[in-house]
Amino acid sequence: MTDDSGGTGDGDASAILIPLHEARRERLDQPVRFDRRELDQILRLYGRMVAANEWRDYAIDHLTDRAVFSVFRRTSEVPLFQIVKDPKLARKQGAFAVIAAGGRILKRGQELGRVLGIFDSKLKVVEA
Repeated sequence: MTDDSGGTGDGDASAILIPLHEARRERLDQPVRFDRRELDQILRLYGRMVAANEWRDYAIDHLTDRAVFSVFRRTSEVPLFQIVKDPKLARKQGAFAVIAAGGRILKRGQELGRVLGIFDSKLKVVEA
């Protein structure tokens, strides 16, 4: 009688070895995406801005080097803002950035919530 409890049997799927260079290549071939929490934060902001009648449309692009959430006032125009996730800049300047229509970077950082804080309404002094 033989004991196959060592995990080396033919029926054990966990015993399949994948070379590390193949696993890395598969991961690098996939486009960069917003994860569920990031997309939730972005769509919550988008909902507030649509309710304020400032934004009307959006587009999401998953490219090989970055993910971009573009915001439009009208579909036929250039985007007002782009919320960009670029993992290559995560250790340098921060993976997240908000870019204005002219290409100027308005805010960049490690945490998406802080970067999206640029859209929070500022308190203004009102004279009576």
